[in-house]
Amino acid sequence: MEKISLIVPCYNEQESIELFYKTVEKVFAQMNKNEKKYEPDYLFVNDGSSDDTFKIIKNLHEQHPDTVHFISFSRNFGKEAGMAAGLRNAKGDYVALMDVDLQDPPALLPKMLHIIQTEDYDCVGCIQTSRKQNPVRAFCSSMFYKVIDKMSDVQIKPNVRDYRLMSRRYVDAVNELTEYNRFSKGIFAWVGFNTKYLKYQGVPRAAGETHWSFSQLVEYSMEGIIDFSDAPLTFATYVGVISFLISLIGIAFVVIRALFFGGAVAGWPSLVSIILLIGGIQLFCLGILGKYIGKIYLETKHRPQYIIKDEA
Repeated sequence: MEKISLIVPCYNEQESIELFYKTVEKVFAQMNKNEKKYEPDYLFVNDGSSDDTFKIIKNLHEQHPDTVHFISFSRNFGKEAGMAAGLRNAKGDYVALMDVDLQDPPALLPKMLHIIQTEDYDCVGCIQTSRKQNPVRAFCSSMFYKVIDKMSDVQIKPNVRDYRLMSRRYVDAVNELTEYNRFSKGIFAWVGFNTKYLKYQGVPRAAGETHWSFSQLVEYSMEGIIDFSDAPLTFATYVGVISFLISLIGIAFVVIRALFFGGAVAGWPSLVSIILLIGGIQLFCLGILGKYIGKIYLETKHRPQYIIKDEA
């Protein structure tokens, strides 16, 4: 009997956990209809929840100690840390990353498993084809994937979810990447291996509310671009060179005009505007450089990505 580990990061998801468990159990019951071939291995990662999430997970573990396990952080470290902890502690022959809110349909698991077992794939991911969301968010999301696809050395599919089923060797390869700053979508693409993507229509959350604000999504997008591309640094270099060339042309213009046509016309407003423009360009480029230096700073401190308070 093969074991499938299900990594489920949770942050204030008390309304969804039991519903998620019951839904997945039905999927495994269908998979094992004729004979028991696959055993679920639930690994809930409590990311410092402030509601009854941990209490509910612990009760599930007490009811099903052989199949339900958990890791509980000392505080909220973020979803990336939760996924990293799950991947490092999953023991299954196959490993799945899933959201507890059931926006990732568990019913796709049998098809994903069949693809890995019968075709030359080590990972099967999922892409949402449609989802009701704020038009501004939808536009920004679309632009992010277009930008990062152009900038990054690896290809990241638009609207790809964290939901995926992976072979053991694929998970072992991902676990070799131990950087502090993590952007999992990029890491999954970077390790390579043959990956197939299934498309499905997005569904609303089964319960609870999203904990991702627009500003957090923007910050997460910036993290992804910086973690997997040095294009912003190249862009800053080009901006600096172009600004320098324009300034040389401006100086030549002023000197020639002074030599042949007399003194310069008074124009302090235009001068102030130019100074502000150049200063803004410099600060912009310094900001880009600062983001990369900040990443280096965090990496060199060698702090753990998470601290485990309790596990079973």
